[in-house]
This record gives sequence, structure tokens and C-alpha cells, in this order.
Amino acid sequence: MKSLRIGDLKIKMPIIQGGMGVAISLSGLASAVANQGGIGVISAAAIGMTEPGFEKNYRNANKTALRKHIRRARELSDGVLGVNLMVALSDYDELLKVSIEENIDVVFMGAGLPLKLPQFVLDQGFENIHTKFIPKVSGAKAAKLIFSYWASKFNHIPDAVVVEGPMAGGHLGFKKEELLEDNISLSTLIRETVEVISVFEKQFNKKVPVIAAGGIYTGKDMFEIMKSGASAVKMGTRFVTTHECDADIKFKESYINSKKEDITLIASPVGLPGRVIGSEFVDKINNGETRPFKCPWKCLKSCNFKEVPYCISQILNNSAQGKLDEGFAFAGSNAWKATEIQSVKQVFDELKEEYNLIEAHFAKKLSLMKRPKVAV
Repeated sequence: MKSLRIGDLKIKMPIIQGGMGVAISLSGLASAVANQGGIGVISAAAIGMTEPGFEKNYRNANKTALRKHIRRARELSDGVLGVNLMVALSDYDELLKVSIEENIDVVFMGAGLPLKLPQFVLDQGFENIHTKFIPKVSGAKAAKLIFSYWASKFNHIPDAVVVEGPMAGGHLGFKKEELLEDNISLSTLIRETVEVISVFEKQFNKKVPVIAAGGIYTGKDMFEIMKSGASAVKMGTRFVTTHECDADIKFKESYINSKKEDITLIASPVGLPGRVIGSEFVDKINNGETRPFKCPWKCLKSCNFKEVPYCISQILNNSAQGKLDEGFAFAGSNAWKATEIQSVKQVFDELKEEYNLIEAHFAKKLSLMKRPKVAV
């Protein structure tokens, strides 16, 4: 298993922990993953809800909580740490600034196309910023759009790109009909994106890793997707059922107790399909029941809080606290495979062992195919 390089950052293990909000991946999980040689990621989505009295000043609570968790993760690990930011957040620019001020290693930017960069980034100049910028896309078309725009406007391109396929958990960058048809291959998305990015690598004389995400759960999954051209994998669901995951034990147990048929799709108030673990609460939501709420502030730029049936941030925060009768658990398509709570180290050990076994088997098979035939 080769290490991962993103610019001058060297990551021992090509494993990136997915940034899971609300309050699923904070400093506890991120630091544990970083300590194992991967990239540990803090989710900034509604992170301020972890702060007491956040309703009084949601914007400041988000900045305070993000800064606190970055610093706490740094105290617990000297490994590589990242922040996951949603471009759709109303305070996206401010949270990006906090991340850079705290010298975070990597910022992953999803839930929207990060075409424009805040002026403070441009003022400092890319060469003066330690942080690496990595957009998250659903395919080659979006990747080409982002890279082309950055190249023409900033004479710079992202440091890597994450391709998140249709089997991921949470909000998905695909139409529900596409997901139900089940004919979109992550390996195809990776190959197409690698081809598109290669043009920009040559133009800027810069290696740009393509990172695969969505439905990757085992070392075998890792090996197969990396054969398609991925330089690393991004895994969220696999790390939920760990002791170090920041979610309540009931949230983790919902994964362990789930069956394959429980993993389902919902229509989220943000206008995207979402993959969740089915429950009585999910059934009620799907049947049109609403959850009236008072909006402390408009956390998503596109949210029409006067018309949506419930507050997605509140629902997810309930779930993170174990209140699953008033929330649902976002989960990837393989969440049902979880059978026990493990340590992050155990997960890494299993992934390495599985990867090495399949790699050795593949190498042996390849060797036999290349062996010259003996004439009879």
C-alpha cells in the first residue's frame, strides 16, 4: 500500500476519513485517524451546535467550535488533519478563514462548486498558505469545470480532488433516479476523472491525486478502486462504529443493528437525495410528516426555512446525541456490514491486512500469467 503525497504533505496511509456532520467526526475521531497515518477530518457542518448557548450567536458558535476542535485534535495528534467544509454554508468563507488561520493541513470543499475563492486567500497567495485545497465532486465534468476556472482565474489548480460516487452516505451529488437505476460505477468515474486531470497536471507540472469515496469499506474495496487509478480512498461509514467516533453510542449501534434492506434514500430539505438507515422516524418523514421549528439562523445559503418540513441540522444533531426517535442516521450503502465497535487502530489493521492479501493474490496471478509456456 503506497503512501499518499499531496504537494509537500506526505501521508503514510492512503486513507482519508470522511468528514461527517453534524458532530459525527470531530477532534476525537480525526485525531485517532491521523495517529494511524491517515488524514483525520473534522466536519464543520453545524459544528456550533456542540457549543452551549449556540442559538444566541450561531455564526460565532461555529467559528469558536471549529477553532476549538482543530486545536484539540492538534493536541492529540501530530498527524495530518483536515476540515470538511460545505460550500453551501452561509458562513463558508468565515470557516475557511478559521481553518487557514489554524494552519489546518487540508480543506475538503463539497456540497457545491468552489469556483470562487475568498479574497483573503488570494491576498495571501497560494505559495504562502500551508493548507491544501481539495474539492469534492461527483464526476469528471464537475472536476474539469473547477480546474478550468481556477487555472484561468487564479493560475492555480486544486491540490487533489475527491470523486464521491453514488454509494456514499449523507447528501449525494446525483439525482434520485440515477441512484435507483444503480448503473453508475465509481471505478468508471475515477478513470474518467484521472484522464481529465492529467491535462492539468501537465499544464502546471504538478501531481494531482484523485481520491475515491463512496461505498469503500474493506481492504479489497481499496485495492480494486486503486487499480482504477485512485491514489487514495476516503471512508466515512467504516469509521462510525469506532470507539473514537464522536457520535453517541446509540448512533453507532444503529449501524450495527441495521440490515442491508434498511439502507434507504430520502429527499432532504436541502434539495438533494440522502442515504440513511431506515427507521420509524424516516417512515414518518417519507409519509409527509413535518417537524415545526424555529430557525436560529439560515445556515445554508439555499435553505427556504419557512417552507422546509424540518430543520436538517437539528435532525442530524439529535441523531448525533443518540435521539434517533427525533432524527435519522446518515450512512453509506455498506453500513449494514458493521458488526461491532472497534478501535480506529483495529480498523486500520484490518484494512491493511485485507489489502495486502488481495495484492499478494493479484501479484501471484499476474506472475503465473507472465510465466513462459514450456514446450512439450
